[in-house]
Amino acid sequence: MSRALSPLPWIAGLPPIKAVVNRAIRAAARVSESSRTVDAASAQAGQLNRLLSKARRTRFGRDHLFETILREGKASQDRLVETFQRSVPLRTYEQFWNDYLAEPYPTLRDVTWPGLIPYFALTSGTTQGTTKYIPVSREMLASNRAAAWSMVGSFMASRPDSRIFEGKIFFLGGSTDLETPAPGVHQGDLSAIASLEVSDILRPYTFPPIDLAHETDWDRKLSTLVDQSRMEPITLISGVPSWLLMFFERLLERSGARSVAEVWPTLEVVVHGGVKFDPYRPAFDRILGSDRIALQETYPCSEGFIAYGDQATGLLRLLERNGLFFEFVPVDELDRPDPSRHWLGNVQVGVNYAIVLSTCAGMWAHLVGDTVRFESLDPPLLSFTGRTKYTLSAFGEHLISEEIEAAMAFAAEQSGAAVQEWHAGPVFEGALGHHHFLVEFSTPPTSLDSFRSALDADLSRRNADYAAHRVEGVGLPMPALSSVCPGAFNDWMRSRGKLGGQHKVPRMDGTGQLTAELAEFFRDSGAVRDDRAVGGAMTPPY
Repeated sequence: MSRALSPLPWIAGLPPIKAVVNRAIRAAARVSESSRTVDAASAQAGQLNRLLSKARRTRFGRDHLFETILREGKASQDRLVETFQRSVPLRTYEQFWNDYLAEPYPTLRDVTWPGLIPYFALTSGTTQGTTKYIPVSREMLASNRAAAWSMVGSFMASRPDSRIFEGKIFFLGGSTDLETPAPGVHQGDLSAIASLEVSDILRPYTFPPIDLAHETDWDRKLSTLVDQSRMEPITLISGVPSWLLMFFERLLERSGARSVAEVWPTLEVVVHGGVKFDPYRPAFDRILGSDRIALQETYPCSEGFIAYGDQATGLLRLLERNGLFFEFVPVDELDRPDPSRHWLGNVQVGVNYAIVLSTCAGMWAHLVGDTVRFESLDPPLLSFTGRTKYTLSAFGEHLISEEIEAAMAFAAEQSGAAVQEWHAGPVFEGALGHHHFLVEFSTPPTSLDSFRSALDADLSRRNADYAAHRVEGVGLPMPALSSVCPGAFNDWMRSRGKLGGQHKVPRMDGTGQLTAELAEFFRDSGAVRDDRAVGGAMTPPY
């Protein structure tokens, strides 16, 4: 996978060239934003038509009569979508893997997408569950690049003085040391795949260099990244919020600076994604140290780049022309044998949907496990609300991750705290049981009791089922809460071989098994800083 040497990267990295490139990209971004159309439904129907046409001769296309779908779909875009939904059933990853991917893996040629699949992105979504092998085609690589350009272009259009491409873009990702399970096929972290696919001519605009990106030891890599990046004109940095905070803390420790802005005066934007950001916001505000550094949300997943943050509204802007066809299933219908399937032609604002993708890598009608809610349809703007498996309802309380994320942010604000990591799950003991929250603070609350009370009160305000189950004397007691030492969750991730890159701490565990494992690990390692045992009266909402 080595590349031939060329003088072009050196030329592209010259300051006058970078200044010209930056002006050109900024001008193109303004034109693109001003000419953007809003007929999202037609765009999505066009995407579906192109996907079906491309894959009609694959094994999957023949099995699901893509030729017939395309022929019948000529009548109208609604007819195209209806015929597709009738012919192609919804599948979870496990179902898709068993039906189409497991037997030919690792050599997928003309199975669900034409040609040979060159990459697999390995992910479990969180540290729970078995590893998933998500196909990544050449078309998907192009789709992801286009999405990244759209996001950066949108930001630059909103900042007329932006100089992102006069400095360096920092990707805080995993190791690029990929496995080769078959000739011409490589697998590993998605950020590693993306890093290897960066064009030589773009290398002067990015950090880290390829040799450092290959480092597999996360702790050693983090220290080296800190030391080398301090001397670079970083203008954009992207990563998972928890790893960004870990990196920033190390950066300030090694540099002696008081803020990230002091280390990198050129930094314009921090790109984050993968988890709900609200609980992290106070910590980022504190550590960045400047209002001029923007926070840019993205919504990528291994299956495709779905959306990015709209600077004007703070919502997520759906990428309706990016090689993906989106469907949406109401979350409360997921357990039905035949749930209703919606698309941009008939979705509704305010409904909590599970998102379904058909992609230019051959994942068809695939339930990715995320949930979203539309806030606007023209243009399509949405909020990420959580994971289909991230719910707490062991006692009938029906809490979703969005509600707990928001309550965490509220409790942190009320008690002067900043939350670094957290996990919640049920404990089955006593007459009914209770919830146990494990929280790592970057800034501890003034009072752990106040934090717990605010958390409990805000959950009661947001969720009527939770409030009903918290009625004193007849339902759930006040949840238990354990405050753990800084770095405790990282130590647990390290113990599981999941430290760094795109790995994320699992937020919720409906079974309680992982919650018990975490609690035991923290106790045995002496990481529990403070405890509040289960019990307490209902706290009135603020």
